[in-house]
Amino acid sequence: MWQVVGHEWAVTLLQNSFTRGSISHAYLFTGSPRIGKTTLALNVAQALNCTGEDIPCGECLSCRKVSQGIHPDVRMVDSAYQERLLEGREGSTALGIDVIRSIKSDVVLKPFEGRWKVFIIPQAENMTPGAANCLLKTLEEPPPHVVLLLTALHTDLLFPTIVSRCQVFNLRPPSIDLIREALERRWGLEGERAHLIAALAAGRMGWAVEAVQNEALLKERNGRLDELLSLPAARRLERLSFAQRWGSQPQRAKEILTLWLGWWRDLLLAKEGCLDKMENIDRRNALVEEARAHELGEIKEFISSIRKVLQQLESNVNLRLALEVLMLDLPSKR
Repeated sequence: MWQVVGHEWAVTLLQNSFTRGSISHAYLFTGSPRIGKTTLALNVAQALNCTGEDIPCGECLSCRKVSQGIHPDVRMVDSAYQERLLEGREGSTALGIDVIRSIKSDVVLKPFEGRWKVFIIPQAENMTPGAANCLLKTLEEPPPHVVLLLTALHTDLLFPTIVSRCQVFNLRPPSIDLIREALERRWGLEGERAHLIAALAAGRMGWAVEAVQNEALLKERNGRLDELLSLPAARRLERLSFAQRWGSQPQRAKEILTLWLGWWRDLLLAKEGCLDKMENIDRRNALVEEARAHELGEIKEFISSIRKVLQQLESNVNLRLALEVLMLDLPSKR
């Protein structure tokens, strides 16, 4: 059973190719964070080694081992794996050349108990140039029993030579209705709460599942929104203090800016009277009131400023400086 929500077109293509026995030696799943790329990769790993009638069945021993992370022929190159591999070495980085070399040395070995050896590399855009070149050599001459599954935000962040050797699936965020239905059916949420989490997820099925399983996630989101909402009325020193606090934590800053981008998009929708399109539906009244305090032009300009900083995070930008500029661009309440 395929566990992904949405992406039916990708599932259909993959299932049909597996039925025909037409299996690529490398797949690349691209798309926004937490929309199901790694889940789809795990499903593919299950399908390749499934012993049930309907692949992936999710119930055979092989499928269960993959889902539990203990299948000897399926390797997830995640942070836990990297920490084990690089333990005790100084100067090693995530998805560095040592990590990819370990894959290269393992691909030559035949499967232990399955039909295929599968290597899943999430966030492949984080590979160093040396690691990417090392992986390219494996992609150029892959052993017949190996399948590589890569995920990335988009193809532009990878070497074109790597992309050209993969079958690429560009995944799009599933709709609010699809996420809500999945939350109700699979996780037993009631209608109103399922709708709220689906709306807040903004196409991120992974975030929605985490929000169901961890109530602290929504509390953290509310706390961050409250802090961000206080900044337009704050003095310059308070704004710069915000930049200083998060200027050394790029991942956390990215999460906060993504949350804030959603808020300012909702302000734009409120200004235009499109209340039914909002993500932060639990704060609809606050959004309508906040929208009155800003001109339409400055809302659009600040959305562009947030997007610019998010794009800069993909390069070696001085994050604190970028956040300071953003804080100075932040429109004050009228």
